[in-house]
Amino acid sequence: MSLRDASGLDEKATHIRYLIVTMLFLASCFSYGDRIALSVGGVLMQKAMALSPAKMGLLFSGFGWAYVAGQLPSGGLLDRFGSKQVYGISIIIWSLCALLIGFAGYAPAAWAFSAIFGLRLLSGLAQSPVFPGNGRIVAAWFPTAERGRASSIFNASQYFSLFAFGGLFGWLTQNRGWQSCFWFMGIAGMVLAFAWWKLVFNVTEHPMISRPEIDCIEQGGGLVNVDSSRGPRRNPLTWETFKMLLSQRMLVGIYIGQFCINTLTTFFLTWFPSYLVKARHMSILQAGFAASLPALCGFVGGILGGICSDGLLRRGYSLTFARKAPIIAGMLLSVTMIACNYTNAQTLVMALMSLAFFGKAFGALGWTVIADTSPKELVGVNGGVFNLFGNLSSITTPTVIVILVARTGSFNSALVFVGLTALVAIFSYVVIVGEIKRLDFHLTSPGVAS
Repeated sequence: MSLRDASGLDEKATHIRYLIVTMLFLASCFSYGDRIALSVGGVLMQKAMALSPAKMGLLFSGFGWAYVAGQLPSGGLLDRFGSKQVYGISIIIWSLCALLIGFAGYAPAAWAFSAIFGLRLLSGLAQSPVFPGNGRIVAAWFPTAERGRASSIFNASQYFSLFAFGGLFGWLTQNRGWQSCFWFMGIAGMVLAFAWWKLVFNVTEHPMISRPEIDCIEQGGGLVNVDSSRGPRRNPLTWETFKMLLSQRMLVGIYIGQFCINTLTTFFLTWFPSYLVKARHMSILQAGFAASLPALCGFVGGILGGICSDGLLRRGYSLTFARKAPIIAGMLLSVTMIACNYTNAQTLVMALMSLAFFGKAFGALGWTVIADTSPKELVGVNGGVFNLFGNLSSITTPTVIVILVARTGSFNSALVFVGLTALVAIFSYVVIVGEIKRLDFHLTSPGVAS
């Protein structure tokens, strides 16, 4: 597609939306990298600080508490002040927290744990706008037929992060101490923040975009004007809008499905390295690199899931079928992780975990569905509600696993718990969600939806 500019020359269509999704991918990678730093470095941190399993579980879940608590406010902030500003400030804050956690490791033991726990809470709050912001930006920058791929790219960051950072943090922890993981994340995060402010803009305000690309996005269903207004907008976050979203059966089913899918993610990002060390008797360095293989499979599965979904849509299948089919297939593959309980062969264990992680990623299309279904004026808020429910698992999963491991002395029941949640996700999408379609709410006055 091309248009003629004022000089009479054809204006070539740009592809700035691919630059935008690359920035979303990188920002999400660093967000997950911050969590992986604790997952890998936590093995030595626990020894160095003489932390009990319960306190280690608090550090894992504390981030989740704050992350969940920040979802609704962050969604409201995104819709009110725009994605670029809220997201960019978040990157700066969580990077500072990472730097300070590294230094807190040298504090007296009497208050080092409290300092790190407090910083993890602040980091969780700071990172709460990331995925609602991702979903909001994709809804604005991508036409409907490209959202599956775009969402799968930023969603695949969680798997690529484990692949990229797992081995690196294992090496840093063993050779430079666990604090070095957080220093790395802090410094790299500041570089990312600088790039974010230079490269990310609203669709119609980006200095490098062409008119043909704007038309392509808008005519394909992209919400190009979602951030076009200057200055703060009306507050979309009210109890009325929250209750209205929860009154929609389709959205409730999507929320439940995301809670279940995110349970698998939380296991791989928190307890999976510990599982490899304690249950499969690997060294910290081995566990760091071994965790990279399932993560790589997850990265491939995540991208393929989005491509498959968009491909079904282009072939004429309904939006409902195109989104649900990969989710159901992926969750069925995830259940295979339970078979790890019946073998002692490390090679087979890693193969089964890789297959499970591939399936989980292949079916992780929740953010694509949110971009497809959110009311136009409530993309950020609905993304926040969706991520709130999904990340309740960041609190429940580490806690449940601690209890199960403590009671049984093994990870077997924990794997059953995590695997069975995939079946609940299938039930939610098949039985509860129904037809997938965009809802039409309107803000008729400041803070009121109708």
